[in-house]
Amino acid sequence: PRDYFKRLERVKQACNHYNIEIIPIIFSVGYGGSILACDKNLAAGIPVKDALFVVKDDRANFVAEPDVNIVNGGFEEYDGDRLTAGYKFHDRPGEISFIDTGVFKSGKASLRFENFGKYEHGHARVMQEIKVRPHRCYRLSFWVKTDQLEPKGSFRITILSSDGRNLAPLDPRVSSTTGWRQVVMGFNSLDCDLARVYIGAWGGKSGRFWIDNIQIEEVGLLNVLRRPGTPLKVRSENTGTIYTESKDFAEIKDPRLNFRFDHEPPLMKILPAGRIKNGERLRVSYYHGIAINRGQVSACMSEPEVYEIWKKQADLIHKHLAPDKYLLSMDEIRAGGTCMACKKRNITMAQILGDCVTKQVEIIRGVNPGSEVLIWSDMLDPNHNAHDNYYLVEGDFTDSWKYIPKDLIILCWYYNKRKESLKFFSSLGFRTFAGAYYDGDTLENPTGWLSVMEQTPRACGIMYTTWQNKYKLLAPFGDLVTGR
Repeated sequence: PRDYFKRLERVKQACNHYNIEIIPIIFSVGYGGSILACDKNLAAGIPVKDALFVVKDDRANFVAEPDVNIVNGGFEEYDGDRLTAGYKFHDRPGEISFIDTGVFKSGKASLRFENFGKYEHGHARVMQEIKVRPHRCYRLSFWVKTDQLEPKGSFRITILSSDGRNLAPLDPRVSSTTGWRQVVMGFNSLDCDLARVYIGAWGGKSGRFWIDNIQIEEVGLLNVLRRPGTPLKVRSENTGTIYTESKDFAEIKDPRLNFRFDHEPPLMKILPAGRIKNGERLRVSYYHGIAINRGQVSACMSEPEVYEIWKKQADLIHKHLAPDKYLLSMDEIRAGGTCMACKKRNITMAQILGDCVTKQVEIIRGVNPGSEVLIWSDMLDPNHNAHDNYYLVEGDFTDSWKYIPKDLIILCWYYNKRKESLKFFSSLGFRTFAGAYYDGDTLENPTGWLSVMEQTPRACGIMYTTWQNKYKLLAPFGDLVTGR
């Protein structure tokens, strides 16, 4: 809207008055909101293969196979404080985890956790193994109640494959104290036939919480994506006939496409003039989007429309700000390489990422040929996220640093690996920058960065990186870095 650009002009004037340079951070893939605001179907697509639908009357109904369930999901089978059915473990029965017959959501019991702050890791978890079918979509739900649980954000859900791959980490943002609240999430089994469902607290310090009524179900067509790189295929199980959308069955789309699992899938309607018969068993393959952690959704780097949107954004930024520097927001790309748009390219994920970054730089240089471009380091750093088995990504980000422009400035931000990361990029001839501070209560973090940067050839800057708008230490930070 026009008012947006009027406000942006006021910001620009204020910065000009105080001689402050604006450096926009743009073109995110890992946090794909600026792309998905234009078209949600541009999210990274996770495949579901041959889900079963059975036709009855004028619709095809999803059928789970086999039917999945959580054993003892209401914690009704126990001996003392130890669960006797379903679960592989729950942390320290009788010390941290307790059967509570006085507080529960349904049935006659719940599982309560407390005293976890007494132990080093603060773990307070329950885990059950679930048999799943590869490349299928599942919805998990349960109820949680908290009482002064600290720290904030310690309550999480994590679903791991048998080899330890993280299929669906979720921070449901449960308050420190809340009455019974239902948590609903989804995950894709990828190529796994076993999933380990963990619910509870990691790094808990104090307080207590209760869990009750855990349930799981397979779902179909939820958050289905419709773009060229995520084709939908419907075939007859018996004859192999491939059916046609809008002729044999009505157009399929999720009108509430929000990447959450808090709604029901769209109906698959059979058209009366089509070839699909009543009672027919259909196998449906499609792609869906998914949100992880705190709602993070990745965009697809292989869909051409993404670059068309970025080109429009770059034109607008140049028109209204005309900056000389840009920061590419290419961090934490948690999904990709799974849709047809990615697979048909027949290149590695490292090459897909490198090609994406190269095109981003070309778009920027197209509006300002002399601009400098910085980029977050993690997806280019073997000491950080540039490796295989990364979240929901199919493929390997190793060697991504080989496919990017050599005049990029690499903004390193992994404090514990600062020495290795700065040395790595410096050895490749890149200029480096430090993303320091990160909302601490002292300047210990930037001091640690400076000690390494002073030994790093081509180190050229350091940033006061606050995500929580904490500027109390900005002036002391300025004093610390002045003259370095």
